[in-house]
Amino acid sequence: MTWAQTIVDALKEHEISLIAYVPDSSIHQVTKIVDKDEYFHLVSATREEEALGIAAGAYATGRNAAVFMQSSGFGNSINAVAGLAIPSRIPIPIFINLRGEHGEFNIAQVTMGRSTRPILDVLGIPHYTLDSEERLGEKVKGALKLCYASREPLALCMTPLLHGGKNV
Repeated sequence: MTWAQTIVDALKEHEISLIAYVPDSSIHQVTKIVDKDEYFHLVSATREEEALGIAAGAYATGRNAAVFMQSSGFGNSINAVAGLAIPSRIPIPIFINLRGEHGEFNIAQVTMGRSTRPILDVLGIPHYTLDSEERLGEKVKGALKLCYASREPLALCMTPLLHGGKNV
């Protein structure tokens, strides 16, 4: 089983049926599986804060949702997280493709890639780094359970060591 399939299986197990995302080649490894599965409703957003708004709206109607974005876009979404998800106690699992790490070729991605986890810390958002397939299912399922039990957003930071990174 691939790392992407492990994540998709964990989403299903936690009844997360709406996936909002901003397209990215590494994230595509998950979204292409989701798109083929009738259980899921896949929504492509134009910006990361839009994806978070879609997920918040889904939760308000009783549907669990997750968001996928890359770290550069996380910077765009901070107000939606801090001004909507946190104070409204909306449990949104946010899968963040970390750029600017191992093997990065684009210098513009480095600063936000390095800053994502410290920003999550400042906001008080629990986060977990996914960097290998070892115990991946256990890590993702545990994080999703915590996200919904605590009714707060939570981040799962996917590194190039997990998904192979982005090529030039």
